[in-house]
Amino acid sequence: MLKKKNIAASKASLVLFLCQMISALDVPLDLLQPPTITQQSPKDYIVDPRENIVIQCEAKGKPPPSFSWTRNGTHFDIDKDALVTMKPNSGTLVVNIMNGGRAEAYEGVYQCTARNERGAAISNNIVIRPSRSPLWTKEKLEPNHVREGDSLVLHCRPPVGLPPPIIFWMDNAFQKLPQSERVSQGLNGDLYFSNVQPEDSREDYICYARFNHTQTIQQKQPISVKVFSMDSLNDTIAANLSDTDIYGAKSVTERQPVLLTPTGSTSTKVELRGNVLLLECIAAGLPTPVIRWIKEGGELPANRTFFENFKKTLKIIDVSEADSGNYKCIARNTLGSVHHVISVTVKAAPYWITAPRNLVLSPGEDGTLICRANGNPKPNINWLANGVPIAIAPEDPSRKVDGDTIIFSHVQERSSAVYQCNASNEYGYLLANAFVNVLAEPPRILTPANKLYQVIADSPALLDCAYFGSPKPEIEWFKGVKGSILRGSEYIFHYNGTLEIPVAQKDSSGTYTCVARNELGKIQNEVQLEVKDPTMIIKQPEYKVIQRYGQVSFECIIKHDSTLLPTVTWLKDNDELPDDERFLVGKDNLTIMNVTDKDDGTYTCIVNTTLDSVSASAVLTVVARPNPPFDLELTGQLERSIELSWIPGDENNSPITNFVIEYEDGLHEPGVWHYQTEVPGTQTTVQLKLSPYVNYSFRVIAVNEIGRSQPSEASEQYLTKPASPDENPSNVQGIGSEPDNLVITWESLTGFQSNGPGLQYKVSWRQKDVDDEWTSVIVANVSKYIVSGTPTFVPYEIKVQALNDLGYAPEPSEVIGHSGEDLPMVAPGNVQVHVINSTLAKVHWDPVPLKSVRGHLQGYKVYYWKVQSLSRRSRRHVEKKILTFRGNKTFGMLPGLEPYSSYKLNVRVVNGKGEGPASPDKVFKTPEGVPSSPSFLKITNPTLDSLTLEWGSPTHPNGVLTSYILKFQPINNTHELGPLVEIRIPANESSLILKNLNYSTRYKFYFNAQTSVGSGNQITEEAVTIMDEVQPLYPRIRNVTTAAAETYANISWEYEGPEHTIFYVEYGVAGSKEDWKKEIVNGSRSFFVLKGLTPGTAYKVRVGAEGLSDFRSSEDVFETGPAMASRQVDIATQGWFIGLMCAVALLILILLIVCFIRRNKGGKYPVKEKEDAHADPEIQPMKEDDGTFGEYSDAEDHKPLKKGSRTPSDRTVKKEDSDDSLVDYGEGVNGQFNEDGSFIGQYSGKKEKEPAEGNESSEAPSPVNAMNSFV
Repeated sequence: MLKKKNIAASKASLVLFLCQMISALDVPLDLLQPPTITQQSPKDYIVDPRENIVIQCEAKGKPPPSFSWTRNGTHFDIDKDALVTMKPNSGTLVVNIMNGGRAEAYEGVYQCTARNERGAAISNNIVIRPSRSPLWTKEKLEPNHVREGDSLVLHCRPPVGLPPPIIFWMDNAFQKLPQSERVSQGLNGDLYFSNVQPEDSREDYICYARFNHTQTIQQKQPISVKVFSMDSLNDTIAANLSDTDIYGAKSVTERQPVLLTPTGSTSTKVELRGNVLLLECIAAGLPTPVIRWIKEGGELPANRTFFENFKKTLKIIDVSEADSGNYKCIARNTLGSVHHVISVTVKAAPYWITAPRNLVLSPGEDGTLICRANGNPKPNINWLANGVPIAIAPEDPSRKVDGDTIIFSHVQERSSAVYQCNASNEYGYLLANAFVNVLAEPPRILTPANKLYQVIADSPALLDCAYFGSPKPEIEWFKGVKGSILRGSEYIFHYNGTLEIPVAQKDSSGTYTCVARNELGKIQNEVQLEVKDPTMIIKQPEYKVIQRYGQVSFECIIKHDSTLLPTVTWLKDNDELPDDERFLVGKDNLTIMNVTDKDDGTYTCIVNTTLDSVSASAVLTVVARPNPPFDLELTGQLERSIELSWIPGDENNSPITNFVIEYEDGLHEPGVWHYQTEVPGTQTTVQLKLSPYVNYSFRVIAVNEIGRSQPSEASEQYLTKPASPDENPSNVQGIGSEPDNLVITWESLTGFQSNGPGLQYKVSWRQKDVDDEWTSVIVANVSKYIVSGTPTFVPYEIKVQALNDLGYAPEPSEVIGHSGEDLPMVAPGNVQVHVINSTLAKVHWDPVPLKSVRGHLQGYKVYYWKVQSLSRRSRRHVEKKILTFRGNKTFGMLPGLEPYSSYKLNVRVVNGKGEGPASPDKVFKTPEGVPSSPSFLKITNPTLDSLTLEWGSPTHPNGVLTSYILKFQPINNTHELGPLVEIRIPANESSLILKNLNYSTRYKFYFNAQTSVGSGNQITEEAVTIMDEVQPLYPRIRNVTTAAAETYANISWEYEGPEHTIFYVEYGVAGSKEDWKKEIVNGSRSFFVLKGLTPGTAYKVRVGAEGLSDFRSSEDVFETGPAMASRQVDIATQGWFIGLMCAVALLILILLIVCFIRRNKGGKYPVKEKEDAHADPEIQPMKEDDGTFGEYSDAEDHKPLKKGSRTPSDRTVKKEDSDDSLVDYGEGVNGQFNEDGSFIGQYSGKKEKEPAEGNESSEAPSPVNAMNSFV
């Protein structure tokens, strides 16, 4: 909401212009002129009798006028009254009442005359009256005894004062008596009661009259009112009557409206034009009548009509003759209505149509004085000359009186005089002075030279050229000093010489020249005009809805002329902002912190400059959770239902959407509230269902979009009668905890559900499918009963019935339970294994008889484990894996097997008690698979035309290696690949020299291993042949190694190439597509520490050399250590740790000596003991040629691993292609069964110390290994 006030500024300029027009003929005070009255006291002048009387009369003229006074129509000689003085150079009288005078002695009608040689001006008739505040007359006031429901009028009748006093009613404590539609004060000061109530009884109804002129308050004697009700009156009379007497007094009866004021059906009212019209209607009746106003044959005037005193008073301001007519007030209640018609006539004291104005003429000119006035009745017009009726004034041949006009012809200097026009009727008069001044004067320009005017673009510009001259000068305007005369519709030339530019633009700025000329001379003046850009609010405050205690901000961003200094003011509801530190006024905004309900309202941003003003407003609505409901009431109480009603609290600007009803059971759960129901926000009553034997209390919570209100106060309590239970316990179950018992459990009824005292349960059971009678027992309010001596896992029919002191609940439904389970007795038979591929096998078995399960059949568990690898024989700890298959399933899939390995498995049945015996172990073997990638590939000894390749065999051959495949191709300087060459290498080779290569050429190598099944994953490497035998053309960075810690890693490498090379290390998260991070290595070092790494993260790293074709090494991968709970001190540098290590080393040395001695004596060392203990049948006998144990003879176990590589610890099984459904897979120990028996878990590992093949080293312990194991 944006308001612009440029127009208001323009209107102010126009008002100034009109004032200048009126004063355009003002004669400069240095020229001869008749007197002009400039200040006088009001016509009806009421004075304070305790203070001096000052009667004002000021005038101007040349020569200065002299003053005289009349009193009551005769000359008032002030020299004869010592108490009366006239101020120097003034006509103002001062009556010194404070020195013993009496104001009453100076009552009368006073008139002032100001006179000089050119005429005489007179003032209005000033009526002087002292104010009066008389005391109340003494009167004896009888108490008012009134019946409840009747009307009552307490009369004030204040003393007549001057001016009339202001009336109000208060009590003895000086507190205003409350007023309402029922009780209110009339225009005459009386206090009206439409109907009295018992609370109106009091003894201190006091009417006060305040006289403002004397600043005094008069008090009437207190009035007593005693209201008696019919009920109390009946009780009093009945106490004095016999039982046979009949008293028929009725209680308070309702009554139709009756007007207390005005009386009758019609009345009249006369009001003067321009005054305030007040019409009043006050009615009696029960219920209290409501007043309505209409105007017969028309509408009440808009914008001027107001209703006061609870619509009992109709107020119309600034009345005119058009407001005359009949006004009807209608008083209505439920029993009927009454009306009264007031006929209003608007009269008018005289008012000006054209008041006479001063006339300045040059000798020989003509002119007129016009005096036109109107009124009701039409006023009489009378002319005076120099204060004397014109009929008896000295003759002047140049004037002629024609009714309301005086015509002057060929005036001469002696024609100068002051003329008075008097317009009067029965309601008042108007008196105006206007002089005729005959002068001969050359032009004068009264506006200051070079005056600067500043206006806003697109608004009017008013340039003054106040002038005087006689004859009247002609005015012309020019733009610029030598510009042409201004003419046309874009300019307005006013009578007082002002130039108006209705719509000033930026190019309107400049110098304007005003020229005034008459027959006696010519004069000119220059003024300056500057047109400024308007001030605008380009970002206005917007409507905001904010929750209570939140923060809100209103923006007000402005744009203004750079030469104007704006000031921004914020208002709240058109008033100043509260003096509160929560309101923060910024440069472009207003922020309110911790908003409260009282911050609700309209906020206005006002931007003021010296030339214009703009404003914009926005409304802030503060919303909050509703206030809690109140006045909860219970009605319609029945055994199983009740009606609850309430009154909603304030919704806090967010409509209530629903009400939540809660109840408290004071008998069983005091202090705990439960949800009962909820109803829409428009509903304030609800019928509630009740349960027996509950001591209810209710409360209501209101809900709106903001949230829930606080709960209401609790209702009164209501205790329902007890009854037998309506329901039985739920969730009845029968599950044995031991093989020979049945545990019956249920969920007990709550106290609320018990319906009465003495809650118990009747527990019944019998064996299913056996012709047995029910066995029953009644137990206390518990939730479990144990039946002992039952057969193992047989079905039972069970039921539990509730009862209390008043009877049984309805017959309960039966449930089936079972007595306790025992472990299965039989293992699955006919276990068969079908190997599908190198990583997947399918196992079959026959189901066990259901009777042997001795419980609920949950499924079968398959235990399987790897015995050894067929490609190499080595020992390791057995890791058993378990798959569970739900229900009576007889087959399953074994995923994640290792190729070319020997496995064992067995199958066990599972019930709720546990697992049965295992089937005999079944041995199966997996076929060969493709190998893993070679463990490493190194390229060494570069020459002009050859490179040497070295590699390590695959970590997991997954079969018998048949060969290696080497592919390589050259790479040119633009990184384009050349032809690919492939070489097959026997499986028993571990190195190769490539010859006949191009010199100074980069090659890329691809290397992988093969079994009879196929090729494995390949590894890649790059290398360069040298340019000559002395210096290779390109640098070479090889053998990049990493040593990683928790948050850092040491990177080292070998470099061959030119000296003074700048190295850099690039790294990133392995598998990430993010750009490589780059670190520059200081100097020519061949190591670098990467810091700030994330613990437990795999990183890729490579090393490069700048300035040499940006050569880089191959990538390496490493993983940082896991995060520690807290950073530990490096104990390797601690003295105690060094001492401990020395002691450990000494102890190990002693142990080694002991072992050496025992061996010489034929004793067994630990590895031998372990071998003897397990007695693995697959352990091969010692070879005669080298004296080593067959199971440790695999040469692959002793090949070095690639640096930085890690073997996964979770033994992740890669998924292989298979046609089998997941339904055939089992689940882990902690897995869950699907209803269709499908596998939904992962197999879980279980380690047992059984012989198995693995990758762990099995060599004899050395001192170093022993120490590592110890640490």
